Amino acid sequence: MNNNRSYIAEAIGTFALVFIGGGAILSDALTGMGLLGVALAHGLVLMCMVYVFGHISGAHFNPAVTIALWINNQIDSEKALGYIASQLFGSILAAIYLLLVFTDKPGNLGSQTLAPGVLFSQGILIEAILTFFLVFVIYGVAVDERAPKGVYGVAIGMTLAFCILAGGTVSGASLNPARSFGPALISGTWANHLVYWIGPILGGIGAGILYDKVFLKK
Repeated sequence: MNNNRSYIAEAIGTFALVFIGGGAILSDALTGMGLLGVALAHGLVLMCMVYVFGHISGAHFNPAVTIALWINNQIDSEKALGYIASQLFGSILAAIYLLLVFTDKPGNLGSQTLAPGVLFSQGILIEAILTFFLVFVIYGVAVDERAPKGVYGVAIGMTLAFCILAGGTVSGASLNPARSFGPALISGTWANHLVYWIGPILGGIGAGILYDKVFLKK
């Protein structure tokens, strides 16, 4: 039952991230609310979901985070697969609901694409670097037991926000394969989609290994 609760938490948290974050992108396409609004929407919803579900599932909401923790034996293989499946399910469901609200699919339902002139390899690089920061912060404030309690949600949410401010106009700053997968599937926008798997997973693994081997107290 505990695993089932964790899987449901991961699905709901990812749903919230995709629906609110994607909804902000769609609203930006219609009203021009700007990158700051999009970044804050992602950061704030992630912060809230971390506080809601952190004590239930660990609040991954991101296959790159789950894989980074799995690499360092912070989560077993069966549970990691369950988490990733739950995250992808939540993302797809959120994209379906976005389509019901935004039937004209403005902004491709919030799916990320590379800016004109940005190469596939450059997209992977920026996604990897930004995800490195996100996972490194997660390790520092949530995995490391020495971290001050009570601030982890703010730190994680604001890290996502500043990463979107830095890379949103370049790659869309997904930092999360699940965040990209649902909107891509439902909108049919697959251009450079592998960027949003390869980059975040590489960046997440790098951050997880570095923090675990250098900074985490054994």
